[in-house]
Amino acid sequence: MTTRDSPAHPQFEPGSFRDPDTRVFRYNNEIFRCLTSRALDDWTRLASTEFFEKLTQEGKLVRTQKVTDKSELPKLNPKWAAVLKHEAVPFISYPYEWPFQMLKDAALLQLDLTSAALDEGMTLKDATPFNIQWVGSRPTFIDIGSFTAYEAGEPWAGYRQFCNQFLYPLFLQAYKQVRYHPWLRGNLEGIEAAELSALMSIRDYLRPGVLTHVLLQAKAQSRYNAEDRDIRKDLRAAGFGPSLIKNNLRHLRRLVERLEWAPSRSVWSEYGKEHGYRGEEVLKKYEFVRSVLTRRRWSLVWDVGCNTGTFSRLSAKHADYVLALDGDQLVLDRLYSELKREGCQCILPLVVDLADPTPGLGWKGLERRQLDDRGKPDLILALAFMHHLVIGRNIPLAEMVEWFARFGADLVIEFVGLDDPMVKRLLRNRTGQRIAYSTEALELALNEHFGSVTQETLDSGNRTLYYAQARPNGG
Repeated sequence: MTTRDSPAHPQFEPGSFRDPDTRVFRYNNEIFRCLTSRALDDWTRLASTEFFEKLTQEGKLVRTQKVTDKSELPKLNPKWAAVLKHEAVPFISYPYEWPFQMLKDAALLQLDLTSAALDEGMTLKDATPFNIQWVGSRPTFIDIGSFTAYEAGEPWAGYRQFCNQFLYPLFLQAYKQVRYHPWLRGNLEGIEAAELSALMSIRDYLRPGVLTHVLLQAKAQSRYNAEDRDIRKDLRAAGFGPSLIKNNLRHLRRLVERLEWAPSRSVWSEYGKEHGYRGEEVLKKYEFVRSVLTRRRWSLVWDVGCNTGTFSRLSAKHADYVLALDGDQLVLDRLYSELKREGCQCILPLVVDLADPTPGLGWKGLERRQLDDRGKPDLILALAFMHHLVIGRNIPLAEMVEWFARFGADLVIEFVGLDDPMVKRLLRNRTGQRIAYSTEALELALNEHFGSVTQETLDSGNRTLYYAQARPNGG
């Protein structure tokens, strides 16, 4: 497994340049990677391969070039042999924020890249989903430093990591109907074979891949952990080679391709059919949001509680990039599949619960950054959403508005009245509890934290839309 200080796995995600010893850094909104002399050899070899050019053109590998003129870069430690410049992805996301189909497609990309590299005498040092990012619905491998020359007799170094962070989470959800997101968020190294094996029944061992990749792996790891043996040396002595790795990769690819997770419905998956709007209210809501979006070109829009993605799609016509955020994985799985078919590269669906958003994780809480540190929106859409936080999750209304205001973004927010069927569903277990949930409370909070506020009440009188503009300079 690749360690945190290895060339293939930078200790932290690219931050602003602070230290000449920094290996990967952001400078003038571009991403740079410093190379040791050995890493430069690997890069030179990689750049000459056919698969690198082909997969870069297809967007499966991040566009990368060697820096020939370092005069415009900050002063670097002379120990670095060369510097690469990478094309920046629009937004960094993590596997515990991806719906099932996204993790599955990322796994297939990882396998395909490893296979293509082996065909030209190279391999990958590791197999972690953190090396893959998204340009909309397109997965892109970003860790160019992970490619290295293949040495005869070497096993696939990334196999265990692939299982822990790709295959086992997919097994967990496809075979046991258990969401993998809390597991991956709780342990950045993924799920161990012994852990997953303990969850499997005898019947589960008849499922494709479980006996070979879970039970036998758990037993093998337990045996080798108890012995003082060099496993890699044993494999080399047994004549392990690229053909065996390629066979394993082909088997894993067929296995992953067949994995499915497709429940018929979830709590909010049918909201598009059960939303409770009357007559022309849906059209009026659409026009209200469109009138805000057409005011200018937006850099990053967050559509929180996006559900079917109707307003994410509308936003994409007027924004450079859109995050479609929802806590319901099924609706996002469906949305991702639609965006993939369309080839959409400007909407990124992420499984995010704003009552419990992704925190900073890893060493010093900096290896994987919290959601709002990875890209500030300049417009937030919170449509038919606030009642889920205020009523469903006990988040004080005033604190929710204050949190939105901290981004310095404009806000479109919808108040859904107490007569709405979804609100009634949320209130059914809240008998006798007083909740500060009213248009008066919302308007007070908006006027306290934002600049000008405009509103429109829909015909039923049960829904009101607000457009709150951010105060200049966050004042």
